[in-house]
Amino acid sequence: MSRALVIMSGGDAVSPFTTPDAACGSGLAAGNTDTALREYLLAAGHRVFTAPAQNGRGVVTDPDPSSFGAFGEQPEVLGEQYTVNSDGDIDLAGEHLARFIQLLHQRYGIDEVDFVGHSNGGLYCRSAIRTLGLLEVPVTARSLTTLGTPWMGTFPLRWAYGEVPDSALMGQQFATQFAAEFKARVGEGDLGLAPENTYHYLVGAGRWNDFQVGVLDDIPVYTVGGTYFEAEGGDPELWPNDGLVARFSAVAEGLPPQVAPRHTSAAFAVTHSIFVSDLIGQAWDTGMTWNPDVLASVGEFLAGV
Repeated sequence: MSRALVIMSGGDAVSPFTTPDAACGSGLAAGNTDTALREYLLAAGHRVFTAPAQNGRGVVTDPDPSSFGAFGEQPEVLGEQYTVNSDGDIDLAGEHLARFIQLLHQRYGIDEVDFVGHSNGGLYCRSAIRTLGLLEVPVTARSLTTLGTPWMGTFPLRWAYGEVPDSALMGQQFATQFAAEFKARVGEGDLGLAPENTYHYLVGAGRWNDFQVGVLDDIPVYTVGGTYFEAEGGDPELWPNDGLVARFSAVAEGLPPQVAPRHTSAAFAVTHSIFVSDLIGQAWDTGMTWNPDVLASVGEFLAGV
């Protein structure tokens, strides 16, 4: 078997295509989500590719050099059909990711993949695994790791869509500010992905998670949640959280067992991303995909698969 590890970044991400041997020549080698994670997994001996993502339709364009987590001199810009629209529909993203995996099969002979998805990237990976099966693409999903993935919705967007009351924010400054910013963007129609990051869309009979039953039956799944933000007396389905996704949702605690039968989880005192860490004046290694403890745990899981 020819094995690869594919990293998929999350909602609103702009991430370049990289290979085990080629990354961006300037800025962050694989973008703000994937760079540290990619370096760690390469050093651990994995054959790592990062999937391209653009926060809109089209191909990946270099972010402005002054923007957060900018990169440039991409090794290759793949076509739109292989590029995930990180602000679009989960299943459309999954179809594009599946095409990307098919491209890796055709170009590099890859026939077995370990998927590592950050945030909504974990949902894109789940959708892609289902699509690969439907299309009978000769690539096997060996494992799935999700980091801060909203298996049952994100905290700010659940609030923005009225699923949880104002009191759920517990008067915490960051939670209130971040939720208000997301609600404003939803009101402007900026996030096509937004309504799919809700409990209503993802959970329940006939909802998205229900539609995924059977997809992960034979696949080891490792879920990681962040607990940086805590509130005494807060709803345990919402607190603690990483600033965007509650630990409860990220570790799939309330998920029906038939959705991910081979599921293990862990939680760490980290934020959702280095973007969130930067907003609150913390070092990047407090962010989910840059934290040494999180990276080590992912390495341990993969070594045991």
